[in-house]
Amino acid sequence: MNDELTAELSRIAPVKRDEPMSRHVTFGVGGPADLFVSVKNEEQLREAFVSGKRHGVAVHILGSGSNVLVGDGGIRGLVIDNQHAEIGEPWENGVGPRVRAGSGLSFATLARRMANGGYGGVEWACGIPGSLGGAVVSNAGAYGRSLGDVLISARLTNPDGEVSELSAADLELDYRRSALASGTIGESAVLSVDVRLQKGDAEALKETIRRFDEQRKSAQPTGQNCGSVFKNPPDKAAWEFVDGAGLRGHRIGNAQFSEQHSNFILNLGGATAKDITSLIELAQERIRERTGVEMTPEVAFVGEFE
Repeated sequence: MNDELTAELSRIAPVKRDEPMSRHVTFGVGGPADLFVSVKNEEQLREAFVSGKRHGVAVHILGSGSNVLVGDGGIRGLVIDNQHAEIGEPWENGVGPRVRAGSGLSFATLARRMANGGYGGVEWACGIPGSLGGAVVSNAGAYGRSLGDVLISARLTNPDGEVSELSAADLELDYRRSALASGTIGESAVLSVDVRLQKGDAEALKETIRRFDEQRKSAQPTGQNCGSVFKNPPDKAAWEFVDGAGLRGHRIGNAQFSEQHSNFILNLGGATAKDITSLIELAQERIRERTGVEMTPEVAFVGEFE
């Protein structure tokens, strides 16, 4: 790997070589990244992204590590561990309260902090572990709501370090997709987001979150997983298709479709990315044969796979 790039990154934040990605993703699998740098604020995030692009290497930005499957061969290029989790105080802009948060902050943390302060509008996101930057890319959502419902704008940097502010409409947010994911917008790094809030009662909002927590705990498995594996097709939930293919509880190696919720794959301990992709491909094949439906993974595949 480029020594000049390594030296340049070292002036921004600590750099690691051959860092095992299994330590940084919720699936607990994945080979090493050539270069790995953790950034703590917007300036470091922007500078690391620009530096990697200037040196012509692939740049991957990692948020909370959920909804990501890293290949057993690891990741070539630079991984930026985005820990830019700064959050401002809500303020009024004439049409209601809003807040700006760093793209490395988890959606769940934003929801809970706002509720504690008496601000609603995002309490439904209390169980979304992914970062706000990732939420922009995938238009993350839960309980029939999504980031696109509350996003005012996102601030992005391009590879030249130029910062722009795009609205939700500019980002073309739709069910689990965006202009960033589709490539309509050129390669960019999300720096921060501005989210629309509603003034509410803190105790009532915390009670709502408590109910969401109970519902999630009863419906979703714990342990090492990435969250939902497949996007929901238009006619019914993804887990119903997995069940219909007879794959609830099915295991390959140390990866298993959850008995509790079959749109989750669990790493039972020592699973490989190959185990997980084999399960995903098996489900796609069986569901295609039985129903003609093409199941689209919600999880992002990053790095080198067999």
